[in-house]
Amino acid sequence: MLTELAVANLGVIEQLNLVLGPGMTVLTGETGAGKTLVVTAVELLLGGRADPALVRSGAAEAVVEGRFLQRGEGGEQGEEVVLRRVVPAEGRARAYLDGQLASAATLEERGRELVDLHGQHSQQSLLRRAHQRALLDRFGRVDLAPLMQARAALAGLERRRVELGGDERSRAREIELCRYQLAELDAAGLDDPGEEESLRFEEAVLSDAAAGRDAARQASLALGSDGPVGAELARINASLENRPFLEGPHGRILNLAEEVADLAVELRRAAESINEDPVRLAEVRQRRELLVDLRRKYGDTLAEVMEFHRDLAARLEELEDFDRLARDLDGEHGRCVAAVADTGAVVGAARRHAAPALGREVTAHMRELAMNRAEVRVVVGEDPGDEVDILLAANSGAPSLPLTSAASGGELARIMLALRLVTSAGPPVLVFDEVDAGIGGQVAQTVGRALSRLTPEHQVLVVTHLPQVAACADHQVSISKHDDGFSVTVVAETLEGEDRIVELSRMLSGSPASQSARLHALELLEASKR
Repeated sequence: MLTELAVANLGVIEQLNLVLGPGMTVLTGETGAGKTLVVTAVELLLGGRADPALVRSGAAEAVVEGRFLQRGEGGEQGEEVVLRRVVPAEGRARAYLDGQLASAATLEERGRELVDLHGQHSQQSLLRRAHQRALLDRFGRVDLAPLMQARAALAGLERRRVELGGDERSRAREIELCRYQLAELDAAGLDDPGEEESLRFEEAVLSDAAAGRDAARQASLALGSDGPVGAELARINASLENRPFLEGPHGRILNLAEEVADLAVELRRAAESINEDPVRLAEVRQRRELLVDLRRKYGDTLAEVMEFHRDLAARLEELEDFDRLARDLDGEHGRCVAAVADTGAVVGAARRHAAPALGREVTAHMRELAMNRAEVRVVVGEDPGDEVDILLAANSGAPSLPLTSAASGGELARIMLALRLVTSAGPPVLVFDEVDAGIGGQVAQTVGRALSRLTPEHQVLVVTHLPQVAACADHQVSISKHDDGFSVTVVAETLEGEDRIVELSRMLSGSPASQSARLHALELLEASKR
């Protein structure tokens, strides 16, 4: 649902804020007051063409913002979506989605899920073949799941065939490369992902062997009983003996002396275990260089290199066994193609079965909407019937033509209204501009009632000049233009009670004070309630 629309510096609109509710809302007002600019603002939010000529004279840029509230599962309140479009007088237009910069294409894609715009505008979902097909599928309750599954299986299999290998020459090149890489990895004999860390420690020991051995030997001698540290501890121990009041410190000195003696032994053994081995040091360094080179080629870590090794072996086996795998894939490919054809035939038959009924029902509704001689046909192409075209013969004897060339903006809006009445499909917000073009009287009331019948499933926003249509709405917003001789401002006012009766009277007679028009306005409102 569109909960709020804010427009600034768009055409004659300096500042306009519309707070909208559920149900059907009509925008009414004098010709040129700015009603269609509101529809233009919505069109900009849907990625429509940003023409700098739309910017209000003297303003740097026009800004349009729309706040939408999506319905969650089960009908509860869902997430909020904010679309924003900025059109500068000079330079490129900007688009924003939920406060983040976005492209106009992204705005259009997101907007299609939220709003459908019907009238003389570029954002006409009805003109897109995919939308026409979706309407037919919804009307005919066509089960697309088996066809979608079969197509997905076929697409996956074709990707698998491409991955297996293309022509014989490219396979031969890949086999040669795989064998070379596999030989290099086999020769490396990788079996421990932590080998690099082990080698790093070993290299540190070997490269410092002589100095490390001497350091350990000197430390052992210094800590031994004949060394300065050991001798000093012995002297301190002797000076504390047989003194009861120093028994605690004396015990700790004894423990320290024992610990130092153990440490001296450990250092002596470490010195004896360290051997200079320049041959092993060279081997370790060479091995580390090899592992670095392998990581540079095949993975960031040794674990990734080892995984690449396993995958490479499997790939080589696959390539060398290509003929058998290709035969298996060809057989499976044939079965997938047959499944797509079979499920497509079922879908095509269902679409062709539903197409005449959809055409008849839409035609019947169109005759209620003052298109008495019009006839709609729905044509379905060859299986699976993805090529669906809604054709219109606007008058008796006229050929059935695609909607792009057969229908005006007002006729398109009424055709879409008829389709909505039949299928109730589409985004949550429906905007109709010029749906009432060329009609009046009883037919206008029929159009108004038809629009209001969409409200259980949609929020409906209608620009109208007809009081019969306006009286059927849940909410009415008056758009008025004020010119003080220096500048023009546009004001939007939600009408209720007496104000709404006055506006309907103006629409009926041009005179808001007319008593007869007032009575007629009251009759229209009472009739719409019934």
